[in-house]
Amino acid sequence: MKYDQDWQQNYKNMISTSAKALSNVRPGQRVFIGTGCAEPVELVAALTARAGSLADVELVQLITKGKAPYADKRLADCFKINSFYIGSNVRYMIQEGMGDYTPILMSDVPRLLNSGVLPLDVALIQVTPPNQRGKVSLGISVDIVRSAAENASLVIAEVNPNMPWTHGNSLMDIYDLDILVPVDEPIIERDTHSPHPISKKIAAEVASLIPNGATVQFGQGRVPGIGRVPQAVMDFLHEKKDLGIHTEMISDSIVDLIESGAVNGSRKTVDRGRVTTSFCMGSKKLYDYIDDNPLFCFRPTEYVNDATVIGKQKKMVAINMALEIDLTGQVCSDSVGGRFYSGIGGQVDFNRGAAFSEHGRAIITMPSTNEDGTRSRIVTTLQPGSGVVITRGTVHYVVTEYGIAYLHGKSIQERVMALISIAHPDYREQLFQEAIEYKYLRPDLTGLGDRFMVAGEEFMRTSHLLKNGTQVSFRSIRPTDEPHMRDLLYDLSQETIYYRFMGRQQRFTHRQVQDFVYIDHRRDVAIVGTVPEAHGEDIIAVGRYYLNERTNMAEVAFVIRDGWQSQGLGTFMFRHLITIAKRNGISGFTAEVLRDNRRMHAIFNHSGYKVKSTLEEGVYSFEIDF
Repeated sequence: MKYDQDWQQNYKNMISTSAKALSNVRPGQRVFIGTGCAEPVELVAALTARAGSLADVELVQLITKGKAPYADKRLADCFKINSFYIGSNVRYMIQEGMGDYTPILMSDVPRLLNSGVLPLDVALIQVTPPNQRGKVSLGISVDIVRSAAENASLVIAEVNPNMPWTHGNSLMDIYDLDILVPVDEPIIERDTHSPHPISKKIAAEVASLIPNGATVQFGQGRVPGIGRVPQAVMDFLHEKKDLGIHTEMISDSIVDLIESGAVNGSRKTVDRGRVTTSFCMGSKKLYDYIDDNPLFCFRPTEYVNDATVIGKQKKMVAINMALEIDLTGQVCSDSVGGRFYSGIGGQVDFNRGAAFSEHGRAIITMPSTNEDGTRSRIVTTLQPGSGVVITRGTVHYVVTEYGIAYLHGKSIQERVMALISIAHPDYREQLFQEAIEYKYLRPDLTGLGDRFMVAGEEFMRTSHLLKNGTQVSFRSIRPTDEPHMRDLLYDLSQETIYYRFMGRQQRFTHRQVQDFVYIDHRRDVAIVGTVPEAHGEDIIAVGRYYLNERTNMAEVAFVIRDGWQSQGLGTFMFRHLITIAKRNGISGFTAEVLRDNRRMHAIFNHSGYKVKSTLEEGVYSFEIDF
């Protein structure tokens, strides 16, 4: 972008120093500060320097990344902070009651400013130098900055040649600004840290829910100790195809994701072929990448966070973070126990939009425990004072490092079982017993809480890519699989039932289904093969062994849904069960197989292990020695 090289001469009547510009601020006024890394640092410093002559100045902001010198207890009478999203630089003041937080949907903030409900006296923003047509770009932060600049009585702008020129709806006429303060300083950068190991585990789970051709939002929230899981998800998407981006914020990770070829936006329904965002925070590498790059479309919050716009995208996937969730599905994201931590942000907007989207997925991510592991983040009841951001009626997917729970449209009992299954193992039995005490679960389940404890659970997790490109995920069976197990059993053909159960069976009792999912993990192992579906996942295969402690041999059996047979799943499952059994010190497998079940014969006889078999009354008895 070619700037007007003579702009300071052409607009000299508008130019001022920061100190002189800020002398226009008077006690009792409301002053907006530009968002994120686009914060006008010099103007903020000049405003703070005037603290002695000011009182009761309300500082309105979305989130800022500068040092926030005004957030000082000694200046509390001069400056009152009012933040729509609580950043680390002002969190202490707000938690101590010397600042304020306005809980509001991100999409509603521009309306708040446009309507005059929250009138602004002054807006402090940062822009690029003007081009030959007298247009400036808001650069890396369009978000609510455009609305603030359009509604403030006085707009003071730092004009910085280091600010990237961004495409989309980021341009303003220079005469819509009142005072120009030339600066030539680097734009604030946000450090990029390697994802925490728990973040990586959660991110890998989330990535499995993102199909090719999806449009993705990466929420800006973070959890103490493990950082920003939504941003970590990007590292697991490089092998995806035709992804699109529609999100409030982008960071450095977007560059590698685009360069990998995973993102091209070719299947977006809205803004096809472009990365849609409202602000970015990152390094100079990111700023250089987006500078005058038409791939990026920076639009204001009222567009990016509009749930109807989001919902028009097909396969819209929204990824956000929570601090705590109760067993009924109430999601707390901005506070815990009455202490405000962050904000609602765009979480509700994108959760709604993804829910409206055709084949969309609304995902909430969360580590299973607090930083030191002393408290579960999945709780029977929220702590007093914790605020609900996503209600139990609108929650869809919840993901921890222990798996994925799909809650939408599920009963309380189903939700409880699903959430306990992805809680930290140390807290599952306690949560199970508390759920019974709260009457969330049937009393006859008392005493089965230990069945949630799966030794070596992570070791059982694996995946298998079929020849048709479908990825089947394998994990240990869970009590929450009861309805899926029932669906599987009643979907089997009579031939498959006959081979698996060695008899004709028209119905399965509730106790029989429970026996499949409530197993004694100390002796037995059961794994399921699953594929993702809009309602969560479907079980397409089940493998199990039962240990005979006297012989140290285990009886093995498995069943595959009819439509998925003859694709190598049986062989893969059998080998995976052998791996698990050998790890647990088991000597070998036994099996009883009908003479006509030739597929099962082939799996055993071609296992590569020493196999003995005897035939008696039409049934082969196999011994496979490890």
